[in-house]
Amino acid sequence: ARLAGCSGVARPVRTPRSFAYQRHPDQDRLAPAHHRVVVVGAGPTGLALAIDLKLHGVDCVVVDDNDTVSVGSRAICFAQRTLEIFDRYGCAQAMLEKGVQWRKGKVFFRDELIYEFDLQPDSGYRMPAFINLQQYFVEEILIDRAVALGVSPIRWRNRVVALDASTPPTRVTLETPQGRYALSCDYLLVADGANSDVRRMMELTAAGQVFNDRFLITDIRMTTDLPTERRFHFDPSFHPNQSVLLHRQADDVWRIDFQLGAQADAEAELKLEMIEPRVRAMLGDVARWSLEWASVYTFRCQKLDRFIHGGIIFLGDAAHQVSPFGARGANGAVQGAENLAWKLARVLRGDAPDALLASYDLERQRAARENILNSTRATDFITPKSAISRVFRDAALTLARDHPFARSLVNSGRLSVPCCYIDSPLNTPILEPARDGVVPGAVAPDAPIDVAGHRTWLQTLLGGRFVLLMGGAAPTGLESDEDLVVVCIDGPRRSADQIEAVDVDGLVRQRYALHSGSGYLIRPDQHVCARWRHVEAAAVRAARGRALGTAMPEAA
Repeated sequence: ARLAGCSGVARPVRTPRSFAYQRHPDQDRLAPAHHRVVVVGAGPTGLALAIDLKLHGVDCVVVDDNDTVSVGSRAICFAQRTLEIFDRYGCAQAMLEKGVQWRKGKVFFRDELIYEFDLQPDSGYRMPAFINLQQYFVEEILIDRAVALGVSPIRWRNRVVALDASTPPTRVTLETPQGRYALSCDYLLVADGANSDVRRMMELTAAGQVFNDRFLITDIRMTTDLPTERRFHFDPSFHPNQSVLLHRQADDVWRIDFQLGAQADAEAELKLEMIEPRVRAMLGDVARWSLEWASVYTFRCQKLDRFIHGGIIFLGDAAHQVSPFGARGANGAVQGAENLAWKLARVLRGDAPDALLASYDLERQRAARENILNSTRATDFITPKSAISRVFRDAALTLARDHPFARSLVNSGRLSVPCCYIDSPLNTPILEPARDGVVPGAVAPDAPIDVAGHRTWLQTLLGGRFVLLMGGAAPTGLESDEDLVVVCIDGPRRSADQIEAVDVDGLVRQRYALHSGSGYLIRPDQHVCARWRHVEAAAVRAARGRALGTAMPEAA
């Protein structure tokens, strides 16, 4: 078993949910069957793609070389933004019910609590700051949702062993327990992980940094009254000169990450006689626990220079990898899948030029650089590479106990936040700098509202289509259509197809700085692409055209 962006060995105990290989009629065709979209990989990224595309009316074929969900906890921290995406898919509630919600973290230095933080100090959001939920549970929920939506059955134990992208369409050869067969497709979406077979076949190299430090992950099952929070220990007495991270997960499983150092023997560290003393030193002799899973890993922070190669598009760990600190891997991957899905759907429907797809590369390259920068800085702080770096780190930790300014210097992993596409060519430039509200490129924030006497959330009206969010009535001459809906905050609506919503707590007007006549255009992935002090119908139509790629250079 391998972690996202990591290399290592694992010792699983839990039996993962498995799926039977089934022969498909495509395997009996004389000529390769053609599909518009083929997704390689049925992890969180590939499953998110398949669901999102289906919601946009696009069917795809998903192939995976395995026949089980992931082994071990792997990605466990799912952020508010990712939960909002899963909510649009119709499966966030199942994750909330199964997962462990948390918002507070504590930082310790040499056994002393130096400070704590709250990731969601403000109320008025439907989704929590984070939930902890083992990746195998997330994959199971996504698979069940895909089945409920009518996504084509996943083709398990179908491994890509060859491809030909010399001329469109792309042709892939798949190996199965019953032999090989070929498919062709207009778009091959590659989400087959950090050790991507497709990336290797195309001889593409990800540039970045490989970290030699080794870490031991242990998933242990125990019942305890420890609070649900993130605990990061620097140089604790139970694991001196190293760091330790503790998280609660679902079903009384706890995740502990022990830093081991670059010279640690991975095979030796996975032996129970090595794991048990480390856990006992941390939890004490009275704690009763059992080992669920263990892995020793190293990791990489790197990305491809281009995510799009003709009709082949890379996503998730196949495109970029980060360290586990900050929960940026799976969250960034799902957000990237959402970014691509609405664009590809509109290109396939003929509603947007092919050039729109180039904005996926531009926007998600920015997100990858941001995630890698934060991930690399966190790793450098957690594992100092020189004596002077260690002095600086320990000084920052010491000061952070009594001086709030120093807490910004402490980096135990800047936790995942959505990327703001501030410089996206899909944004309509604003004429006057805004001192408040939401800038184009940012995610549209949630807030409680009332629609027709029913209390709900603003996010439930956003996503999947363009939304014009208005303060008061919409401008005359603007018609709603199947890909544009008008939401009037504190109304009135001008036609039956517009939605009138009441800002029950005043948070919509506060977070968006809305006043009568002002408005925002929000993309299908819930990112703002335009805002106006005074909305005019022609400006809305032009902004939507721009967000559909009409301003993108054809060369893109």
